[in-house]
Amino acid sequence: MEQLLEKYFRPKLPHMWCPGCGNGIVTAAIVRAIDKLGLDQDKTTIVSGIGCSSRAPGYLHFDTLHTAHGRALPFATGIKLTKPGHKVLVITGDGDATAIGGNHFIHAARRNIDLTVIIFNNNIYGMTGGQYSPLTPHMAKATTAPYGNVDRAFDLAELAKGAGATFVARSTTYHAKQLTELVAKAIQHEGFAVVEALTGCPISFGRQNKLGKPAALLAWQRDNTVPVEAMAKLTPEQLAGKIPIGLLYQQTAPEYTAEYGKIIKQAMGGRS
Repeated sequence: MEQLLEKYFRPKLPHMWCPGCGNGIVTAAIVRAIDKLGLDQDKTTIVSGIGCSSRAPGYLHFDTLHTAHGRALPFATGIKLTKPGHKVLVITGDGDATAIGGNHFIHAARRNIDLTVIIFNNNIYGMTGGQYSPLTPHMAKATTAPYGNVDRAFDLAELAKGAGATFVARSTTYHAKQLTELVAKAIQHEGFAVVEALTGCPISFGRQNKLGKPAALLAWQRDNTVPVEAMAKLTPEQLAGKIPIGLLYQQTAPEYTAEYGKIIKQAMGGRS
């Protein structure tokens, strides 16, 4: 890990994340995936919006862009269209991606533009006061839902799939090795790729919902998830309340940047 720190991280420690936060594990998984694939740092761009997770690019030694709340995907789309040969990763949170950024999320998925989107899902707005987000579970508590959240949460994987994403995966900070492998596969996929990373927020979500210390949040992830490959072997009773993890969906479809390039070429009379 020391070699990765020297190569991929800017000397900006200490970081701003709270003790026990899982965001460092997810960030490390992203860096390990990049290193595993041997990506050119000068041709890899990382974009974020606003939130706890979106501070990650500030620590990473790449071309990075810290944008407005919910607006990471439009900026990333512009970068990819301008630099189609670059790998563009988007780091965002559950609120950033699916609340104020929700419209951008579904349309980026619909276009199938070649972006890798890693969503740090801690089920809450951790940085701005602990308000509930579109991914806060039903009846879980937050500062804006002290008696429980009456809204139903999005199933992020199904939302991404329904909107047109061609790669959808989910893992947790407990399953760090699997998370690294899924991020690597997402980067290699040509099209809109979404990886939902379930990460614990002990200070906000964990404390308000009396889930215990950080280790208890990791244990919860272990005990309440099931590999998608094992689902067929389990009974409905065994699957009740379990969250599937792994590669959930993948298909091929025309990629937006390539299709847009064809339109430009046609408009120029066939000239490249």
